[in-house]
This record gives sequence, structure tokens and C-alpha cells, in this order.
Amino acid sequence: MEQPHPQPPLNQQPSPPPPPPEEQPSLTSSISQLTPSNPSKIPTRPQKIRKLSSPPTITTTTVQLKPQSTTTPTPTTATKNRRRNPSRSPLNIPKVLKPLSTPGEISAAINHLRSADPLLADVIDNHPPPSFDSNQPPFLALTKSILYYQLEYTAGTSIYTRFVNLCGGENGVVPETVLSLTTQQLKQIGVSGRKASYLYDIANKYNSGILSDELLVKMDDDRLLFMTLSMIKGFGSWSVHMFMIFSLHRPDILPVSDLGVRKGVQLLNMLDELPRPSQMEELCGKWRPYRSVGAWYMWRFVEGKGGSGNGAPV
Repeated sequence: MEQPHPQPPLNQQPSPPPPPPEEQPSLTSSISQLTPSNPSKIPTRPQKIRKLSSPPTITTTTVQLKPQSTTTPTPTTATKNRRRNPSRSPLNIPKVLKPLSTPGEISAAINHLRSADPLLADVIDNHPPPSFDSNQPPFLALTKSILYYQLEYTAGTSIYTRFVNLCGGENGVVPETVLSLTTQQLKQIGVSGRKASYLYDIANKYNSGILSDELLVKMDDDRLLFMTLSMIKGFGSWSVHMFMIFSLHRPDILPVSDLGVRKGVQLLNMLDELPRPSQMEELCGKWRPYRSVGAWYMWRFVEGKGGSGNGAPV
């Protein structure tokens, strides 16, 4: 009565090799000798193996295989979670996508800076709120920043006005028009050969599709935007920061290399010397995500003390 019952499950498994755990009884030596040397004899001796084998030995082999399959995905999921968490955390720190020209953003910035930095609250009380209302297209703003760079305001305005007239007005300042101008024409209005090469580089990047007004406006990652603008010839970190603050109205830009901002932070925190860029990140970290507005107040703070804002736009 016991033989018909175990026959079906073992007859249904002719394909797998003979299980090694079944060598426990006394007749296992003879069976094991027949099994590896002649696999074709496996179907001829199923009954002897059935009598010697026991179901628990089979279950132990399956139990040993299952933990291996269950343990392997566990470290992979853990490593995936470890990789995802660091990538998500930096994006949550300066996540303010609205430009400062958006209605209500200046008030929100001022309220945040007041509560975050009591020292800055006194500076805010002594100065009118900033305004970021320039609406120039990015390409026009880029050419303007090149022409004004390292020049006094009056000299820069004079050259810029002549450049706009040469292009047929501000609406005519487009990549095709700039590329059509010769270096001699630009030299006649006061543009140096080096700055002319910078203007051509911007226009060529626009023509090739590397840059565009839409790309610069819609790029929501400030780090990626900084790297993209840094590809332009003649655009150092200071120029990129000024463009991001005053042309694109990005709210969380800290120009760590600007002399006026560094001087303002020194005076605000009563430091013995100008803070280094790494110190600037620490001292102004509490201003996030409105460090652009905090930098603006540093320029006004230094001007009130009789200093210079390093040519930063007002």
C-alpha cells in the first residue's frame, strides 16, 4: 500500500540528476556508483531509490536553494536605495523654481532672510527692497554683459548704445546679425578684438543649437546652467553669476568671487579679513533658497559704508 503512493511524484521527475543527499542508507554506495557512471540507468531503478529516499531530504535541498534566491535581491535593493537617496537630497535644498520677477517672490525672500539671519534683518530695514524687472532676451543680455565687462557704467553704456544702433535696434541683436558684423565694424564702435571674438562665440553657439533663449530660461538646474554658460568664451564665474541673477532672476545664486558681496559678508559678521569662497558658502548657507537677494543687500550694505559693489548692477 505504500508503493503506489510515492510512485507518481518520482516518476514525474526523470530529467534532474540523482540527488546526492540520498546516500544516507546502507545501499547508497551501490546506487551512487551506478548513477554518475551511467545516467541512462536512472529510469530502470526508480523503485529502489524510492524506498531508500525520504521526502525530507528533497525538501532540504529546495530549502537550501530558496534562501540563495531570496538573499540575492536583498542587497541589490538596498544598494539601489542607497544610490537613490543621495541623488534626491541635493535637489530638495535650493528647490525654488520661480524667478525673482514673479509677483510675491521678493516679499517671500525678505521674510525668509529676516527670520533666517537676524544680522541681515537690520540691513533689510535700512534699504528699499530690490527689484528684478528686466525683460531682455537672454541673447541680448549675454552680448550686453560682454560689452559692459570691466568697463565703467558710462563707458559701457556708450559702447552698448553704438552696438545696438549698428544692429538696427535691440530687436535686431540676434545671432545672424552679430555674425554679419566684421571685426573692423566692431572696432570702430569701441569693441576690442577679444570682445569681438566673444560675441562671435555666443552667436555661433546659438546658431549651432548649443544655446538658445528657451534652453537658458527653462533650465531648472542651477549647476547645469552654470556649466552651460561657462562654455561661452570670456564668461567666467563672476559673469555667469551676474547673468543668472540680473538677467534670468534666479533666486539662489551666491557670487562667491564678487568683491562687494565678500566685503559685505565680512562687515556683517565682523570678520577680520575677507571670507574665502568656502567660508562664503558656510556663512551664507542660512540664506537659502534666496541667496541672490542676500547678495543684493550685501552690495547695498557696502555702498552705504562707502565701499564699492564691484560693478554689480543695481
